[in-house]
Amino acid sequence: MKDIENPGDLYLLVDEFYKKLLDDPSISYIFTDVVKIKIEEHLPILVTFWSQAILGTGGYTKNLTEIHLDIDKKEHLTPELFKIWLGHFYTTVDELFAGTKAEQIKTQALSIATIMQIKIHQQNQ
Repeated sequence: MKDIENPGDLYLLVDEFYKKLLDDPSISYIFTDVVKIKIEEHLPILVTFWSQAILGTGGYTKNLTEIHLDIDKKEHLTPELFKIWLGHFYTTVDELFAGTKAEQIKTQALSIATIMQIKIHQQNQ
């Protein structure tokens, strides 16, 4: 199995990952009912984010923390939701890739999930 090497690999990853999220009723409502994402618009943004984080390409300009804090105001993003998100993310990475970048993206996802949960907890105190 190959490692993550380019934005095309990241597109495959996020596309497969979101298929899992949207097929899981325990978390899909966040994307379909609360946020109402348009997946065809959302995927390129995610590719840009992960490409910047993993490949160093730059180009992501949104405030990731603020986006999630705003979502939490509409529907609380519980630790269980982050656990489900991470589980699907890890599974998707492991199904598609192996190598340094694959491990790096899983570590980065855990870091992001942890920071988001801390920020959400601070917001709700």
